[in-house]
Amino acid sequence: MDCAIICIVANPRGADIEKAARIASVQPLTKLITGIEGFDRLSHGGLPRGRTTLLFGGPGAGKTVFALQCLVNAVRYHHASGIFVAFEEESCQIIANSAGFDWGLEALSKKQIFFLDARLSPEVVRAGDFDLAGMLAMLAAKKEEIGAQWIVFDGIDVLLTRLQNPAAEVDEIYRIRDWLADGGLTAIVTAKTEDRPYEPLKYGFMQFMADCVVRLGRRQEERVTSQLVQMTKYRGSGFAAGEFPMTFGRSGIDVAVAESREESDRTSTQRISLGFRDLDSLLGGGVYRGSSTLISGLPGTAKTTLAGKFLEEACSRGERTLFVSYDEGVGQIVRNLASVGIELRKHIDSGLLRMFSTRTEATSPEELFSGLRSLISDHHPRCVVIDPLSAIARSGSPVTARSVASRFVHVVKDCGITLLVTALSEADDPVTESTDLQISTIADTWIHLAYLVSSGERNRALTVVKSRGTAHSNQVRELVLSDNGPSLTDVYAAGGTVLMGTRRWEKEADVADSRSRQLAESENERRALSYAVARTEAEIKVLQLDLERQRAELRVSSSEELTRDASSRSREDQLRTKRESPANRLAKKAGRKKPR
Repeated sequence: MDCAIICIVANPRGADIEKAARIASVQPLTKLITGIEGFDRLSHGGLPRGRTTLLFGGPGAGKTVFALQCLVNAVRYHHASGIFVAFEEESCQIIANSAGFDWGLEALSKKQIFFLDARLSPEVVRAGDFDLAGMLAMLAAKKEEIGAQWIVFDGIDVLLTRLQNPAAEVDEIYRIRDWLADGGLTAIVTAKTEDRPYEPLKYGFMQFMADCVVRLGRRQEERVTSQLVQMTKYRGSGFAAGEFPMTFGRSGIDVAVAESREESDRTSTQRISLGFRDLDSLLGGGVYRGSSTLISGLPGTAKTTLAGKFLEEACSRGERTLFVSYDEGVGQIVRNLASVGIELRKHIDSGLLRMFSTRTEATSPEELFSGLRSLISDHHPRCVVIDPLSAIARSGSPVTARSVASRFVHVVKDCGITLLVTALSEADDPVTESTDLQISTIADTWIHLAYLVSSGERNRALTVVKSRGTAHSNQVRELVLSDNGPSLTDVYAAGGTVLMGTRRWEKEADVADSRSRQLAESENERRALSYAVARTEAEIKVLQLDLERQRAELRVSSSEELTRDASSRSREDQLRTKRESPANRLAKKAGRKKPR
C-alpha cells in the first residue's frame, strides 16, 4: 500500500503507470551504444532503447554535440536513421557548427538524419497558433518515411519557457513522452540549467519523466576549466555514478572513464636501441619493444637530448615516430638538437617523424590526453616521445593529472607502441628521484639524470634506477655532450667516490704523473742494475783470464819439472856409465851378465 501511494504521488496518472508496467513486462531493457568513447562504459552499454534520455546542463556544456553525435553514430554503427528537432537554433547553424567534427553531418542530413526547425516566436505562442499535436503528427509521418529509430528534441526548455503556463508545460512534456512511447523511438531530450555545480533543473518534473538522466557541466580547478559528465538516473540498469571528465575532439565528445581491464598480452622480447651504444650497454642491449621508459631529472640535465637520440634512432630504422613537446616549439627543438649532432629535419621532411608542440597552462589534462590520442590515431607511430609528460601537472588538479598520465602510458603500451617520456624531478635529491606525476611506478625502465657539483663546475650524471626484465648496470656514469652527440664516460672512482669533470681530469693527470715518475725510477733502477751486471760480468771475465793464465803457468811449470827430471836421470845414467869398468861394458855389449 505504501508503495502504491508513493507511485501515485510521483505520477498521478495511474493509466500511465499501468502502461509503463505493461511495456516493461513484455519488453526487457535493451541498450544502444552511443559510440561516444567512455560514455558507453560508464552507462554499462549505452542509452536505453525505445526510451527517453534527458540531457541537461549549462550553456556550452555540450548537450547539442552529445545528441548529434549519438545520431551520427546510430547511422554509422546501427544503420538507423534519426530526427533532430531544434527548438533553439536553426538547423543550418547546427550543421555549420558541426563542420569541425569528422561526422560528415551535411551529407547525412540529406538522407539519414532529418532536421526540423521548431523555433517559435512568442507572438505565435500567445496567439494560440501553436499546436504541438500537429508537429508530432508531422514527425510521425517523417519517421515512417525514413524509418527513423532515434529522435532528438534539442532545447525543449525554450518551448516550455514560451508557453508561460506551468500546467501547459507539464501537459506538453507528457504529450511528447506518450508519443515517444507509442512510437518506440529512442529519444534524447536536452534542456538548459544554470552553469553552477548541482544547480537544480528548472523543469525538474522532466527528470521523473525520463528513464535515463545525464548531467553535463563544467568545473574550474586552478584556472583550468574541465568539462564533466554525470549519470544521475538510469531505470533498470546500473551505471557509474561519479563525475567523469569530458573533452571535445575531432570526432566529438570523449569521456574519460577508468576502465577495469585485463593486462595486455602484447609482450615482446625484441630489444631496440635508445640511440647510442653506451646507454644500451647499461640496459643489457636496449629496451624492449612496446615498453615504457622514463627519463627524469632537473632542467638542463639533457633529457630532451636523450629523447632526441631515441627519435633519430627510431627513424633510422624506418619506423614512424611521434614527438610531442609541452615546453618548446618544434623549430627550437630541431635547432638545439642539431647542435649536438642530432639531425631530425630530414626525418620530418620524409614523413617518418611528426613533431607537435603545445602549451599546457590553460588546457585541462583530459584535453591534452584527447589530443595525444588523436595524434597517435592520425600518424600510427611505432615509437612515441612526450617531452616532458610532467607538464600535464601544470594543468588542472594534481589528482586528475596523475590519472591522465597513468592512463596515457597504459593506452600507448596496449597499442604495442614503444614509449619514452621525460619528467622533471621534484628536487635534486638522489634519494627520492621522484616526479610530480609519480609515473615512475608504472614505467618499465627508469633513467635518472642529476647534477654533481664539485670544484666549481656542474657535471651531468646518469644512472639506471630500474629496468624490468633486464640485467642493468648500477653504476653512476658521467654524461658528456659534444658536437657528435651524447656519450657516457667510463666509471672513474677514487677513494670510493666517483669523479667527474675537472676533478677527474686532475686525478687522471696526477695518476699519469705518478706513473711517469714510477717509470723513470724503474728505468733508473734498471740501468743501475744493468751497469752492475755488466761490471760484474767484466770482473768475472778478468778473473777467468787470470785463471787461464795461472792454469797455463801451471802447465808450463809441470812440463819444466818433467823435463828437469828426465835430464837429471839422463845425467845420472851417463855418470854411472862413465864409472863402470871396461869389462862390464864389454859384457853388456856381449849380452852377458856381469860376473859376480
